Amino acid sequence: MRIFLLLIALFLQTSAFSFSIIQKPIIFDDTRKKLTLEYIKAHYGIDTDSIVIKPTMIVLHWTELATLKESFDEFYPTHLGSNRADIASSGELNTSVPYLVDRDGTIYQLMPDNWMARHVIGLNYSSIGIENVGGVNSIDDLTEAQAESDAYLVRMLQKKYPDIKYLIGHYEYLNYKNTPLWLEKDSNYHTDKKDPGKDFVDKVKKYSGWN
Repeated sequence: MRIFLLLIALFLQTSAFSFSIIQKPIIFDDTRKKLTLEYIKAHYGIDTDSIVIKPTMIVLHWTELATLKESFDEFYPTHLGSNRADIASSGELNTSVPYLVDRDGTIYQLMPDNWMARHVIGLNYSSIGIENVGGVNSIDDLTEAQAESDAYLVRMLQKKYPDIKYLIGHYEYLNYKNTPLWLEKDSNYHTDKKDPGKDFVDKVKKYSGWN
């Protein structure tokens, strides 16, 4: 098993052809940029005219939606949907991530990966999110193909952004509440998360050669 995992990690690091990234942009117009800047100021206390981040973390998620279309449609609009009453009081900005991975492992890029996306409370300004379609049926709902594609993205992003030092599942985000990475000013703004499950995160770490 160890040899198999090492071979997978080597393959993911060297293969540039098996993991193509399909551009599938969400709306990111002037209104969405304005809402992003407002979110940065309100939640992080940073008055800036740039939505560019310096990532130090990758956060893995599941969409809790069964299909690519449902998942993409969730992120596409500029404004938060009426189904997100749990976070609506903290801003109109819709949730999003740079990368969305379908159940067959196909990778879609929704926005530039160094623009701030609303995907993880307290850590948006230092993290890149990767969403995986699924998580509807059980904690083990995600696929082997998704784990392999996530691992490819992890290796790619590490090379692109050398300051990335953390790889976590969304379920772990509150562990960083008392660290310098945490910027959220509203101490009451948090939600309970279980995605995408420890087994999936551990698999991505193994496949990517994360240490």
